[in-house]
Amino acid sequence: MGDAASGEESESTGKFTLEAVLAVFRTRTDPARPLTANDVMDALGCSRRTAHNKLNDLVEAGDLETRKVGARGRVWWMPFDAVVEEPAPTREPSREPAVETEIERADLPGSGETLKRRREALRAAYDYLSSNPNVTTTEFLDEVFPEYPAGYATADKWWDVIKPALKDLPNVDIAEDREHTWHYVGG
Repeated sequence: MGDAASGEESESTGKFTLEAVLAVFRTRTDPARPLTANDVMDALGCSRRTAHNKLNDLVEAGDLETRKVGARGRVWWMPFDAVVEEPAPTREPSREPAVETEIERADLPGSGETLKRRREALRAAYDYLSSNPNVTTTEFLDEVFPEYPAGYATADKWWDVIKPALKDLPNVDIAEDREHTWHYVGG
């Protein structure tokens, strides 16, 4: 059996859940466009009657709104506040366990909350480098320091602490060229 949210359940199982119908609304590329019963029917592979029943149940529950269009047509949509309030999924950057271990072992000054903020800054610098495999020192200072100052008033003082720790992390290499370009050499 397939996944109900993707519409792969057979209609005879009766497992077209309300959540599966809502998933059709949440995963579409144009959230402003209302959907018809045919759109839901096609996405879930269910009958038109099943689509109508589920859509009407969602209207009654307050999850969808509807209106008649034309003589026989009807459209459904998610209320604007439901679309806005649903938090976007956050994606934590994927780091190898060895990187986390090295960040925790990094020789950074401070203790308590200060040390925690400095480790966060180091993580942010590493994540920035892994997302942008060739980075100059200036880019770190412009892109990472403002959001993760780690208690430092100036970018230069911040860099004096972050640079040696970053250099020691796995998959990090620095070219000794004039630009001092940093390279992420990992996967």
